[in-house]
Amino acid sequence: MKTLSASVLEQTIEACRELMQFRQPADAVLSAFFRARHCGPRERAFIAETAYTVLRRQRSLAAWVGPGANVRQLVLAALVRQGGISLRTLEAALPKRDAEWLAALKARPEPALTLGEETDLPDWLVERLGALMPQSELVALARALNQPAPLDLRVNVLKARRDDVLARLDQEGIAATACPYAPHGIRLAGKPALAKHPLFLDGSIEVQDEGSQLLGHLVAPKRGEMAVDFCAGAGGKTLLLGALMRSTGRLYAFDVSAKRLAKLKPRLARSGLSNVHPVAIAHENDVHVKRLAGKCDRVLVDAPCSGLGTLRRNPDLKWRQTPQDIAELSAKQAAILAAAARLVKPGGRLVYATCSLLPEENEAIVDAFLAAQPQFARRFAGEILAAQGIDIDLAGDDLHLLPHRHGTDGFYAAVLERAK
Repeated sequence: MKTLSASVLEQTIEACRELMQFRQPADAVLSAFFRARHCGPRERAFIAETAYTVLRRQRSLAAWVGPGANVRQLVLAALVRQGGISLRTLEAALPKRDAEWLAALKARPEPALTLGEETDLPDWLVERLGALMPQSELVALARALNQPAPLDLRVNVLKARRDDVLARLDQEGIAATACPYAPHGIRLAGKPALAKHPLFLDGSIEVQDEGSQLLGHLVAPKRGEMAVDFCAGAGGKTLLLGALMRSTGRLYAFDVSAKRLAKLKPRLARSGLSNVHPVAIAHENDVHVKRLAGKCDRVLVDAPCSGLGTLRRNPDLKWRQTPQDIAELSAKQAAILAAAARLVKPGGRLVYATCSLLPEENEAIVDAFLAAQPQFARRFAGEILAAQGIDIDLAGDDLHLLPHRHGTDGFYAAVLERAK
């Protein structure tokens, strides 16, 4: 933004004040904020980008500003430190006292940072991640988590080919490349508005992170099978599973939120799929679930989790989640996995996945499940992906995706198969 008006700056500060109460997810807070005000697209983009920067860099900014840092000071510090905006650009929008304070701030020497301040993570999370990796890798992971995520697309194979979509985007001047792992994935260099693009409107493309796409390829449902997306949400993975099944067989999309499932309806209409059956359930032991006991070839459990692997998109989560939340989620995840497992028929496949970085939500859940369910065994995730031409280095049996290594959100997945 070449110039910044005082009104836009004040709205940015106001938006940050609302966000930093952490009462609701950041995207919901910003949506409500913009609905209540008249802002142009450029102003909305500036306010949102600045607000997310403050959320991402809250600790390091506060360390730079010093004790008692308030929201106004954090926003101004973010604009000059992270946003690359010069004092001269800000001058017209600032009262004299703010301009003088900011000039003095810029003249200060860099403060010594704790590891939590350097990584912009809460101390409890630094401690848990630090137990999993060397400090140098923790810093690299945090640096990646504190960057905005790229925009990834998935090509709907029922309607288009990836090469054709890439060629069309190139013709339209939209910079894009094939994702390195997901066979139907496309990564955009920028973030163009796609909601009215013909390829989006006719269902040829969907917005979906590459890591999320890889989860569908671990499930790898075949034509004519019966499959279940147990925690379907808005249905991004459901649509991928349906396309992999070539719209044959039966695919159930279960979720406890009818509101989330309602978001699947227009996406489903665009997709051309006829094998998807969305079902709102009351809980994991709902009668609709029990009716499918022992009948399903493939079941995906993308379990409700802390979301700490998605901090590139949802930076507020690192400040909203607590160790107590993790403990409560772990109990819920174990119950959901046990319920979903009852659907799997002999010889069938169960994939447990989260977008968490923490073993308490990942390996610990799977290890406890396998100890209690000897009829299930772990499969090597890398082998299943390699069979589909997806070459990815994995350190163990399970899938661990990390933004600093793979360029995706943080994901975990374990492939479990029931004995015949």
